[in-house]
Formats: sequence, structure tokens, C-alpha cells
Amino acid sequence: MPSDSALPQEDLAVRLRDGDADALAAVYERHSRLVHTLALRALGNHHDAEDVTQQVFVAAWRGRHNLDPGQGPLAAWLVGITRHAVADLLAQRARTVRNLHAVAAQPAEPATASLDGAVTDRVVVAHALASLGEPRATILKLAFAEEQTHEEIARRLDLPLGTVKSHIRRGLLQLRENIRGVRADAS
Repeated sequence: MPSDSALPQEDLAVRLRDGDADALAAVYERHSRLVHTLALRALGNHHDAEDVTQQVFVAAWRGRHNLDPGQGPLAAWLVGITRHAVADLLAQRARTVRNLHAVAAQPAEPATASLDGAVTDRVVVAHALASLGEPRATILKLAFAEEQTHEEIARRLDLPLGTVKSHIRRGLLQLRENIRGVRADAS
């Protein structure tokens, strides 16, 4: 029997569809550069392209039951998955930018705000951060209090970059809801 890397594309696709993990490894070996190159060209960021490449092959494994080897080349199927993953990441970037603009457009606290109000705000934020749990609270503290980049946090905590980004995004959303809840209770 030929090695996985020497198998014809259609045979490899059938084995992948049937749940052969060695076939997934061979598909990755053959097509990861293509997927990474497409993601890098679309996103312009090496780390994001690596994350998308990983997501594509995870999605290919999870969605292997939808693979029809007779429909076309395996590479074309992977390119379709890559396009969806890139579109999802670009949409996420657009949401983040939109949210940042919305926050920036919020009116600033009046200059006459009392010192007591600032102290109260710090206590509320500290309590809301503590309620996030770990590692999310630590990741947000490193990102905002220590102004570390996503990559620095990932290295420091030995976490995948995508996990750090997800914790930051979800943590900010949760933090916002926690603070809204405290303000609503105070009204």
C-alpha cells in the first residue's frame, strides 16, 4: 500500500471522509502551505494566518462527513473552508473596530466628577474583573493594566494566541455586562 503522501487525491479524500486521522495528517502536509498562503494574503498578519490554518484543518476534520470526493479536488474544498474562516476573522475584526469606535464616541465623564466617583469606579471594575474567573481576569489585567500585546500574553501564560484573543474579547463583553449590572443596581 502506498504511503499517505503518495496516495491519489481522491483516495486520500475518501480516507479523510471515513475518519482516518493519518489521512488528515497527509492532507495537512500536502495543503497547509496553500491554506496558510491564502490566509496570509487575505489577512496580512502571520499570526492570524497561522490561527486560520489551524482552524481550517480542525473544521475539515469536523466537517469531513460533508466531503464528497467525486465533487472536485480536495484542495478546492479546503480553499472554500479557508475563505469562510478568513471571512469570519475579518467580520470579527470589523466588529472589534466598530465596538472600539462606539466606546470612543461615548461622552467622557464630566471634569467635575468627584474623586469618590473615581474610587467607586475602580472598586466596581476590580470586583467585575474578579468575577470573570481565571485565566480571563489575568489576561485582561495583562492586556490593559500592563499593556502587553496578545502575543506577549500568549507566551507569558503559555496559551495559544487564539485562546488569548478569545478570552480578551469575551472578557470585555462579560466585563461590560457586569458593570452595567452594577450601575443598574445602583440606580
